[in-house]
Amino acid sequence: MIPRELYLLIGQSNMAGRADITDAEAAPLDGVVLYDAAGTWIPADNPLNRYSTVRKNLDMQRLGPGYSFARDIRPLHEGNPFGLVVNAKGGTSIRKWLRGEHLYDEAMTRVKRALEGSRIKGVLWHQGENDHDDPDYLSKLITLVQQLREDLHLPDIPFVAGHIYNSPAINAQISRLPEELPNCGVATAEDTHCFDGLHFDTPSALLLGTRYAAGMKKLLQEKT
Repeated sequence: MIPRELYLLIGQSNMAGRADITDAEAAPLDGVVLYDAAGTWIPADNPLNRYSTVRKNLDMQRLGPGYSFARDIRPLHEGNPFGLVVNAKGGTSIRKWLRGEHLYDEAMTRVKRALEGSRIKGVLWHQGENDHDDPDYLSKLITLVQQLREDLHLPDIPFVAGHIYNSPAINAQISRLPEELPNCGVATAEDTHCFDGLHFDTPSALLLGTRYAAGMKKLLQEKT
């Protein structure tokens, strides 16, 4: 089934998902499909990043915020199936996600193929752990958003970036994104926890996904 609409999910390990998948998150999401390695749409179940063309080992792919994002954004689609294109890779710098770099090019190749018969509703971004001490992170993030919008020919596509865990300096930069570019939002990591000091645990990954959904809903509603 080709969905009418889809979302692109990119970034590093916390978007790929490193949290445990419990029984509650094991079943496919009703009304949500996932773009697979063969270029077809299948029922979306965890781990959502398993078909990423740039991912690390399959056994590292677990639960990320995309699951609860899709679950919570579903009412906005009024019963129509929608799709997820997930192409994240852990341990990567934002520099590797800019136009002309392998990670960016792979994500764009996949989403453009997936757009045959569909249209893209928004982009989710979770990255920054590798760049937590970069004072110019925001300028690179702005460039990334602009490049995505240019290459997708969608100058106002909603874009939501997530805070990383316990890193006030870079999170302050991410929080300024909506001030610098229109149709951008932020999912905060307030009151989240990590199981290893870096990766969100299961409740926190789910909470972050809920915040991504809230941010995306707000942007889509303002857009209409």
